[in-house]
Amino acid sequence: MKTNTLDFDAQALREKILDLAMRGKLVPQDPNDEPASVLLEKIKAEKEQLIKDKKIKKSKPLAPITDDERPFDIPDSWEWVRLGDVAKIEMGQAPKSNTVNQVGNGIEFHQGKTEFSDEFIKKSNKFTTLNNKVVNEDYILMAVRAPVGDVNLLDRKIYIGRGLAGIKGYKIDKNYLFRYLMSEKAYYESHSSGSTFKAINGNVIKDTPVPLPPLEEQSRIAAKIAQLFALLRKVESSTQQYAKLQTLLKSKVLDLAMRGKLVKQDPNDEPASVLLEKIKAEKAEIVKEKKIKKSKPLPPITDEEKPFDIPDSWEWVRLGDVYHFVDYRGKTPHKISSGIRLITAKNVRNGYIKLEPEEFISLEEHKERSTRGLINKGDIFITTEAPMGLVALNNFDEPIATAQRLITLQKVSKYQDSSFAAFQMQSSFFQKELQQKATGSTVKGIKASNLKQVLILIPPLAEQRRTVKKISQVLKLLK
Repeated sequence: MKTNTLDFDAQALREKILDLAMRGKLVPQDPNDEPASVLLEKIKAEKEQLIKDKKIKKSKPLAPITDDERPFDIPDSWEWVRLGDVAKIEMGQAPKSNTVNQVGNGIEFHQGKTEFSDEFIKKSNKFTTLNNKVVNEDYILMAVRAPVGDVNLLDRKIYIGRGLAGIKGYKIDKNYLFRYLMSEKAYYESHSSGSTFKAINGNVIKDTPVPLPPLEEQSRIAAKIAQLFALLRKVESSTQQYAKLQTLLKSKVLDLAMRGKLVKQDPNDEPASVLLEKIKAEKAEIVKEKKIKKSKPLPPITDEEKPFDIPDSWEWVRLGDVYHFVDYRGKTPHKISSGIRLITAKNVRNGYIKLEPEEFISLEEHKERSTRGLINKGDIFITTEAPMGLVALNNFDEPIATAQRLITLQKVSKYQDSSFAAFQMQSSFFQKELQQKATGSTVKGIKASNLKQVLILIPPLAEQRRTVKKISQVLKLLK
C-alpha cells in the first residue's frame, strides 16, 4: 500500500471539528454568557413582532423535540430547538423560462448547487426578471434536490430556483448556523425521498433539530472553526505541493536511471548483448515446452526510433520480445464477496496496488479464466486505458485474477529484473512511447499489438539491480 508521512484525511478532520463544536467541546463555556433559553425568548418576541408587522406569516407550531431526536448531550446553557422555530425558510421556485436570460437583465439566478464552492456561492451566468424568490447575504443556501444537504454562504442578492432553499436565522450567528448545517448533510440525505433523484421539502428543513448555544458562544465557535479550517487548508496546500514535488523528483530520478546516469557502469558487468542472447534462448525453450505460444517476429528497431543515447553496454529491445503478455481484458468476470482476488485497472496506481475496491471471483471461474496463463508474484500490471500507463508489480502471494483494462507482463527468463522494468515503465520516456502508440480521440488507449512494439532498455543485469537499489533508496527518502 502507498504510504506518505504527509498524507492525512482533511475531510475527516473537518467533520471531527464540526462534531466537537456542535457538542460544546471545541471552545469553553462562559458562565457570564446569556443562556440560550433567554435567547429563545428574544427570538420568539422578534417573530411575534414580524408577524404583527405582516413581514412574515404566522406558522403552525412545530412539535417538541423528543429525546430520541437528540443525537447527543449538550451543555446546560444550550437548548435543542427546531430550525423552523429559530429561522426563516425560503424555498426556491423555478422562474418561467421567458423571464430567464444570459445578458444580465434582472437578478442573478441559481437553479441549484452548480456554482457552490467550499464556502461562498460563485456567480451564475443566468438572470431572471422576477423578484419573488430573492435572498440576500443574511441567508444560508441549501441544496434541496439531487443532491441534498450541501450549504453555501451568500455575499449578494440572488434569485433561488427549485433546487435551493434560503435559511435566515433570527438573532443567530449566521456563521455558526452555517457550520452546523454543514455538519448535517447525512441527516438530510437520510430524510430525503424520491426514486429518480433525492429531494427534501421545507418541512424536513423546519423540523431539523439544532443545538443552540448562547449567542456569544455561537460567535466563538464560528471563529474557532474558521481558524481551524484555515489551518487545514494551509496543510492541504502544503501536502499537495509536496506531493507535486515528490512526483517531479521521482520522475527526474527515473529519467536519470534510464539514461545510465544514476549509478556507475562497471566494465566487469556482462553486457546486455550477451544477456539478451540468454533471454532469447530461455524464451525459445519455454516456447518449445509449450508453456507459452510462439509470437510473431517484431520489426527491427531503427535508429530514428531510439529516443536518446545509452551506454555502450546497454541495448534497446521491443517489449514484446522480452515479456509474455497475459491479457484477460475481453472477459468480464462475475464478481462475488470472497474467493480469488480480482485486480483491475481500478486497483493499479503508479508504482503500487490499491486494495480498494476489493473484488473477487469464484475458484471455478478462476480455473476457467486461466487458459491464457496464471498470474504470478513479480508480474507487472499495466493499465491500457482510462487511465493508460499506470504500472505496478504484483506483490501478492495468493492467486490473482485480472480483468478490465489491464495487461499482465511476465518475464520469460531468470535473467530479467522485473523491478527495473516496472520502474522503467513509469519513466517519462516510456510513457511518451505509450502516448505515441496509443489510439482513440476521446479516451486514449493502447492495443496489445502496439504495446508489444514499445521500446524498452536492457542494461547489464548487475547494473539493473544496482539501479533498482539506488532508486528504492532515493524514493524512500522522498516519502
